[in-house]
Amino acid sequence: MSDMQQIRFAGATLTGVRVGAGPDLLVIHSLLADRTAFDPVLPWLAERFRVTLVNLPGFHGSVPIAPGIEGYADRIAALFGDGLARDTVVIANGFGGTVAAAMAIQHGDKFGRLVLSDAAAGFPPEGRKAFQIMADKVAAEGIASIATIAANRVFHKVYLDAHPDAIEERRKVLLGVAPEAFIAACRTLMQTDLVPQLSTIGNPTLVLCGELDAATPPPLCRQMAENIPDARYIELPGCGHCPPLEQPQAFIDTVADFILAAGKSAGSD
Repeated sequence: MSDMQQIRFAGATLTGVRVGAGPDLLVIHSLLADRTAFDPVLPWLAERFRVTLVNLPGFHGSVPIAPGIEGYADRIAALFGDGLARDTVVIANGFGGTVAAAMAIQHGDKFGRLVLSDAAAGFPPEGRKAFQIMADKVAAEGIASIATIAANRVFHKVYLDAHPDAIEERRKVLLGVAPEAFIAACRTLMQTDLVPQLSTIGNPTLVLCGELDAATPPPLCRQMAENIPDARYIELPGCGHCPPLEQPQAFIDTVADFILAAGKSAGSD
């Protein structure tokens, strides 16, 4: 979008972009994608909100940090002392959703509504093993070596068959990630278990999940919704790990009422 502003936040430790006008909305991307995964829904969002898309630590110029979900949550929460309003809506996908949930546990009074897309509070042993495999492969062969793995985790087979360029797209995205930061994020996901603390989240929360998500399957997303007080859960048929990229209109239709209610409330204050 032509009016997109490149910005730095939190003492220049985080990079990102901002576009649009209105109530604040913060977007946090996943491990295997980046902020451009929200490009298909960004025009709609920017017509209604001032949208800030942050790059997670180690992504596209953001300063890497050590493994540990609390550190990621603290780093992103610094944005709320750097120009984002207290009623900011947060939309987060994948690893970004795990970070956002941790942020709600630790800093929930600093922002408003929360949309968690295809995010887990913790992973079973087989899920943790997958992160270990990716971390080991990146350490041995470099970040681009996991492009095929990433594409198969982000997208389901039907989508990949229809979009054969998706693997090369994942490769280009991953090249914008510092290898040590990717490894740190994998180790963070291997260690994280937020389930016992989800009941402390007071932010109104919508959890959605792609029916065909192989990276964060629906049972893990439902676990998030079932443990956050009064959270709503919606499953998107025929969709994989990144609904804004794969099914943008369905994503908008799913979140619109929830996030626009926040915007109307902010406008009446």
